Amino acid sequence: MTNSLQNETFIVADDYMKFCIGISGTPPSESAKAMRCLAKEVENSQGSVMRPLMQSFLIACGAEPWTGLRSIMLELAGDGRLNWGRVISLFAFTGMLASELCSRGEDVSCSRRLAEMIVDFLNGDKQEWLIQNGGWGRLTNFAHAARRTDQDSSMRTALYAAAGVGIAGITFLLAR
Repeated sequence: MTNSLQNETFIVADDYMKFCIGISGTPPSESAKAMRCLAKEVENSQGSVMRPLMQSFLIACGAEPWTGLRSIMLELAGDGRLNWGRVISLFAFTGMLASELCSRGEDVSCSRRLAEMIVDFLNGDKQEWLIQNGGWGRLTNFAHAARRTDQDSSMRTALYAAAGVGIAGITFLLAR
């Protein structure tokens, strides 16, 4: 399962970063499709909070956002309470970062570098968490269930609450 999990993590991360900078067609997998849907929902619902955070992050990091992003990843999971909402928040924040960096003239290869950072984090530090939490299939099932129960806002509320905790972690880190 490890190799397939690592491969799927790369597919999801690379696709989402490309999607955010406008270089993507059809999602390459169901889990990539699910991440697109869920992370964009978080971005749409929490964007008014996330955009200023991302701008502050870029000011604080200067020309080297890579180290700062790694710190955010560690902070989001540092309390031992990693969950899908936090993972989705990480994708949403990093996708916004990729879009902003490209709009500032960074080469599109920055999106791949950001994807690789997510992959290194999830396949390294948090691989056991991914396995214990059903891998990308669990995220896909969640996205399907959320679409089927579109009128039932409880799943979305849970997602946004978990995402809010992730965003709060980013805010906390940037405020230090």
